[in-house]
Amino acid sequence: MLNHIRGSIYSLAPASVVIEANGIGYEINISLETFSALEGRKEAVLLVHEIIREDTHDLYGFAEESERRLFRMLIGVSGVGANTARMILSSFKVAELEQIIASGQHAALKSVKGIGSKTAERVIVDLRDKIKPGEVTLLLKSALNNEAFDEALSALMMLGFARPQSQKVLKKIFEGDPNIKVEAAIKKALSMM
Repeated sequence: MLNHIRGSIYSLAPASVVIEANGIGYEINISLETFSALEGRKEAVLLVHEIIREDTHDLYGFAEESERRLFRMLIGVSGVGANTARMILSSFKVAELEQIIASGQHAALKSVKGIGSKTAERVIVDLRDKIKPGEVTLLLKSALNNEAFDEALSALMMLGFARPQSQKVLKKIFEGDPNIKVEAAIKKALSMM
């Protein structure tokens, strides 16, 4: 399974991007939020979610972990496919969507093209208890722009540590030293867990 793709931006459109990495062009579906983050750049690192079926192999890309996390939660809701989830994420910023779900604003979700009242209710019922607005967004905004944070988080999770615990520890480390190297961050995190 792919976690991220790093490479040069070959082409960019509001709904997709082609990233060339090691001579291979990966066509990746994106939201408008990620499109905005990529505009004007020549190189990119995108977190990805891949969907493999008999008739298709699709990649969905995200500039931030918080957006990918919400995408994965949304596609877990019955009746919400990957393109619908992408449409929802294109309509709201991550923090706004977290707030909409947490406060049960059906009307806001229904305003998204392709979302009816039943689907809007299902999204809110299924995800309301899983989302704590602001908590994830604030954590990730402060440190996730740093690639070293991403790499350290991945390493800790591969070592078997839970994501929330790892994020908290790494947040403290990176707030104290934003330029810390990956290896040093991992060693420090291990000593703090």
